[in-house]
Amino acid sequence: MSHGSGLVLNVKHRLGQFSLEADVTLPGRGVTALFGASGSGKTSLLRLIAGLDRPQCGCIALDGTPLVDTASRTFVPAHRRRLGVVFQEARLFPHYRVDGNLAYGMPSRMAPRFEAIVGLLGIDHLLARYPATLSGGEARRVAIGRALLSDPRLLLMDEPLTGLDGARKGELLRYIQRLAGEVDIPIVYVSHDPAELIEIADTLVLMEQGRIRAQGGLDALMERGDLSDALGGFDAAMPLEASVQAHDATYGLTRLSLDDGQALIVPGMAVAVGQRVRLRVPVREVALALAPSAELSYRNQLVTVIAHAWAPPGDAATMELRLRLGGQTLRARLTRKSYDELGLAIGQEVTALVRTVAFSSRDV
Repeated sequence: MSHGSGLVLNVKHRLGQFSLEADVTLPGRGVTALFGASGSGKTSLLRLIAGLDRPQCGCIALDGTPLVDTASRTFVPAHRRRLGVVFQEARLFPHYRVDGNLAYGMPSRMAPRFEAIVGLLGIDHLLARYPATLSGGEARRVAIGRALLSDPRLLLMDEPLTGLDGARKGELLRYIQRLAGEVDIPIVYVSHDPAELIEIADTLVLMEQGRIRAQGGLDALMERGDLSDALGGFDAAMPLEASVQAHDATYGLTRLSLDDGQALIVPGMAVAVGQRVRLRVPVREVALALAPSAELSYRNQLVTVIAHAWAPPGDAATMELRLRLGGQTLRARLTRKSYDELGLAIGQEVTALVRTVAFSSRDV
């Protein structure tokens, strides 16, 4: 087997009536999300990567180094793979304080980075506490810190937001977003929630019934009509990337610049000028006009081109539009009556109207 960079998977594994087959290479940087319905094989694949299960046939390699190869009877045990693993449950040692949990298994070379990682995850004030006194979100941040301080080559995260209430889920997601932008370690992130993955994923791997149906950037996968059923939950929002251009303290706003030079105004962000950010734009907040207008309350009026338009199966009253914005994509939804009355057509230039309050973001 030839081992390239990134995480190379070519495995077959059977668990009772369930069979898993994966032949794919995951990027050596950024966040790769394994997405699929419950029972599609996401966690089973993660356990094979982590070394918690051994595949019946095949091989796994990370950056050219084999972790398992059944043909040569190679199997690196989990504790020697240098992988950080974060499960749905924090799995902290109850008799150690937080600082003891964080230091457990930490090699001496990571000691100089202890304060930076603790600060990155916002757990400085928890160091003297015992796990039993932590909230669910705090405990999972400690678990992430412990995984990072083990100096991993790859971070595996299995449904880390499951079971948290809305506020704690949002808070932990923001910490994971920050982590993804600042720590130079590839992350494999398992989830069945499109809203999470729109916020965090750079690459999406779509799994169905133990097989990998598709892999790629979300924009690219959304272009494929044959995946519209499986990716239906992702049409609630689309990601955009931009650079921070300026802050307006008077009105609490931040001005961003898209790659094609158009400007976006969003709620004030505590991000340095020049920093890249990812925005999540809900489809329901995108309206259309034939041309920009100063008489509208929308501050964000983006010149786009209709790249694709279609009626969702079983819904004769609605039109879905994919809008080209430089090299990026926006989605819009309107009634078929409005589409016809505006005289819209593929290839036409239209103005996308986006409410300022519609954005959420992370650093990239």
